[in-house]
Amino acid sequence: MDGKFDIEFVEREERSGRFLVRNVTPAFANGVRRAMIADVPTLAIDSVRFIENSSVMFNEQLALRLGLVPLTTPDDYEIGEAVTLALDVEGPGTAYSGDLVSSDEQVGPAEQNVPIIELKEGQRLEIEADAVLDVGREHAKHQGGVSVGYRNLVRVTEEGDTEEFADEEVNIVRGVIETEEGELVLTEAFDHDLTKRYPGKKLRVEDVPGAFVFHVETDGSMTVDELVDRAAASIGDRAAELEDAVSI
Repeated sequence: MDGKFDIEFVEREERSGRFLVRNVTPAFANGVRRAMIADVPTLAIDSVRFIENSSVMFNEQLALRLGLVPLTTPDDYEIGEAVTLALDVEGPGTAYSGDLVSSDEQVGPAEQNVPIIELKEGQRLEIEADAVLDVGREHAKHQGGVSVGYRNLVRVTEEGDTEEFADEEVNIVRGVIETEEGELVLTEAFDHDLTKRYPGKKLRVEDVPGAFVFHVETDGSMTVDELVDRAAASIGDRAAELEDAVSI
């Protein structure tokens, strides 16, 4: 690896996406994956103060549920910084994540319809909670990347026609292929079966050295672009710390 690498998005939505990284080693690719899971800080409810809870659920159970509600996470918070949220709901009805009210307009539930508890007539839940910024390696509730993985980019080359009357066996690949023309194609487009895209053709299928396709999903606390950018920044920061340490 010469220090330069290329990134190209193959599929991009707000909370999920796939992007191709070229000219990196498997170790670097795994480092990027780990950074997205463990090193990008997110806000999550850490402590809950119960003012009233006349529901059928114990305080500890409700606190656990609240801690798993994804919260939007601005990039100007520091590790350990906190924000207060409040919830005040009376039955009959269901308390949802969208009922949480934040002291910071930048912070709020990433999903509005996460059910917290169903309240019966006469039951009430009133709480105050502190959400703290921390990283996934400290607790799983701070993992903004809920599903992060990668595969080698696969190059497919036609090598002629199959023999006449030959039985065509299923040829399954998953992820993204690169055609001879350099086109990137999601394997979902042909149900992961190369024989559907290249019927009657002999194929050479090989991994592209140093090229990896990442599939990323976030919990809504940030977009895929933000998760990737913050993971890259965390890698840069840790590399700078290591450089300073060894130069002393």
